[in-house]
Amino acid sequence: MSLSIDPSVDKPRLAVIFGGRSSEHGVSCLTAREVMAVIDTDRYDVQPIGITREGAWVVETAQWPELVAGQLPSVRDEMPAFSWDELAGFDVVFPLLHGPWGEDGTIQGLLEMADVRYVGAGVLASSVGMDKPFTKTVFSAAGLPQIPYVTVLPWQWDSQRDRVEARIRALGLPVFVKPARAGSSSGVVMVDHWDELDTAIIKARDFDPKVVVEAAARGKRELECAVMQQPDGTPIASVVGEITVEETSAHEFYDFEAKYLDGTSINIVPADIPETLSERIRAYAVQAFEAIGCEGLARVDFFDTTDGLIINEINTMPGFTPFSMFPLLWETSGVPYAELVDRLIQLALNRDTGLR
Repeated sequence: MSLSIDPSVDKPRLAVIFGGRSSEHGVSCLTAREVMAVIDTDRYDVQPIGITREGAWVVETAQWPELVAGQLPSVRDEMPAFSWDELAGFDVVFPLLHGPWGEDGTIQGLLEMADVRYVGAGVLASSVGMDKPFTKTVFSAAGLPQIPYVTVLPWQWDSQRDRVEARIRALGLPVFVKPARAGSSSGVVMVDHWDELDTAIIKARDFDPKVVVEAAARGKRELECAVMQQPDGTPIASVVGEITVEETSAHEFYDFEAKYLDGTSINIVPADIPETLSERIRAYAVQAFEAIGCEGLARVDFFDTTDGLIINEINTMPGFTPFSMFPLLWETSGVPYAELVDRLIQLALNRDTGLR
């Protein structure tokens, strides 16, 4: 299906891209539905573009029939095809993609090649932010406190397992086994006994052949802070929020089901923490944003532990429904959801293409 460009229309043409091939496909679809509901169509000429789980590009609507409880929406294969070379006809793109093949610099590289402005981080920051071991390397160079970890490459686990396992055992129990390049806690397993390690790594490798194993943070509270650039490029931090899981739930930690399917996660905004800790988190969030060369927006996650404050990770395209932490943090900081979406679009429209 060809999308014709009407030269008489003065409104910026905005493409909203969502779905994708990652395990976070459904989360991306939810995000797109909510974001598009608040975009002012009197100001923007909006075109939803979906990417199916198999990677086909289609002209979508971001509107689905009533969803079944516990299920996430999906881009529909039967929708008309879209050719990505038509992206050059848009003024700005909002890539609401999470995980690999979207949040990791791939779609950003395509848009750079097409010389099209887009919301969010560029190629390098997106790629570094998606790859947890590389994120940790950059954060370490920036002097940000982190938890001990071991990176497990596929060939190492297959041919040097005893050596790798010895390094992992040195972390002590419990440990968290994670895909290196996945989000939304997809494929994350907490290991309480060493005989569970192999199964946990197999599960993580279902999502990514590259795995990271982290020591467990003792007595942790999960705290999050949002960062957004101002028109002059200066990043500012939101208030700090806390995420917990209902005590009566069956979840041992804040996993995918707790986040998106069964409603057992609880967002507390602002977090009930001392002002000194809040200010430190906000400063670290901006420092992390600048360390990876981020643009537009990010959410930075922390653990407050018995051993002190630790930075966990940065998300360059965080969940964006009105009930996601990133918008909630800004709502409490004085920026309502619709205004937040518009600010990010305007930031993208006003920045240069090419090298910045």
